Amino acid sequence: MPEHPPYLRIADELRRRIAEHEWTPGDRLPSRAQIAQECGVGENVVRRAQELLISQGALEGRAGSGTYVAALRQRVRMVRSSAREQPNGSPFRADMKAVGKLGDWESRTEAKVPAPVEIASRLGIDEGELCVRTVYEFLADGKPVQLSTSWEPYDLTAGTVVVLPEGGPHAGVGVVNRMAEIGIAVSHAVEQPEPRQATAEEASLLGVQKASLVTHIRRTYYSDQGRPVETADIVVPASLCEIVYEIPISH
Repeated sequence: MPEHPPYLRIADELRRRIAEHEWTPGDRLPSRAQIAQECGVGENVVRRAQELLISQGALEGRAGSGTYVAALRQRVRMVRSSAREQPNGSPFRADMKAVGKLGDWESRTEAKVPAPVEIASRLGIDEGELCVRTVYEFLADGKPVQLSTSWEPYDLTAGTVVVLPEGGPHAGVGVVNRMAEIGIAVSHAVEQPEPRQATAEEASLLGVQKASLVTHIRRTYYSDQGRPVETADIVVPASLCEIVYEIPISH
């Protein structure tokens, strides 16, 4: 088997030293030059190893000060499950309540936004067709823990009381409940999670280090006729949240 790149070996060594309490949360690491000399590698190798651990939330960089062991934080548990759709509530609020936190969100909706190529493909419409786009920032005790951008075909809800996901009498009740109000039964959702690094904008909004590890979930809801009725890009920071998939079993 090929040998791990040197920076991964150094990252493992730094993790080991943290795990063995040689350095504890809040401690400043030795200089890159010192670590490089101890480990017999170049400073650039140490830099890449530290950047990896910063992206994973194990370390944090402080401009002009150095690199520190990150403070331990309890990750928020987020459950992904169709069984958690609630008639009069939000699964996100339920998840936050379960861990003793107050769940809330801020949102901004724009109607009649032309669908980009990827979104059009996911919704089964032509590029440029009009959509309702809503950008969300989900909060736990007032602190951001999740971002989401939702797209719905405008022709699906235009002229109805649910055209604005966060406006009107059915604001904030979720896609399944809103669609039910206009006679559309949502039968299932498909989610595609993948890890990646946060963009500069995402890191700023979430209050995490630039290029931190996040889970990007592409979610699409489908009606019982097979039509996509909503698609969303959900971004969850790995250092703040753990994602759990709950699979209902029919009897």
